[in-house]
Amino acid sequence: MASLWRNRWLESEGKDLSILQRLEDRERIGAPAKFSMEQVTELFAMACSEPSDYGRPISHWSARELAEEIMFQGIIESISIRHVGRLLEEASLKPHASRYWLTPPSG
Repeated sequence: MASLWRNRWLESEGKDLSILQRLEDRERIGAPAKFSMEQVTELFAMACSEPSDYGRPISHWSARELAEEIMFQGIIESISIRHVGRLLEEASLKPHASRYWLTPPSG
């Protein structure tokens, strides 16, 4: 890793660049993010709310129910159940256990 940055530094030598510009990370390869942070935040907010707020006759959200509802609301055009599950897992959200933190046991 150090040699990579050293080589980048040497490649930019003699160019009219500031130190900050010489140290900037290059654009990363790969597909761009499919969903905006606003859309993901909406998904998380939905996962932390009651399904009944959206007219769902269930007690806890599942990845399937969240995917259906977020598409029904028009927030995201298309998203797989697995991707919803991955996003929730990355954020350590567990909608099926939301009762535990919304109403902690008294004691």
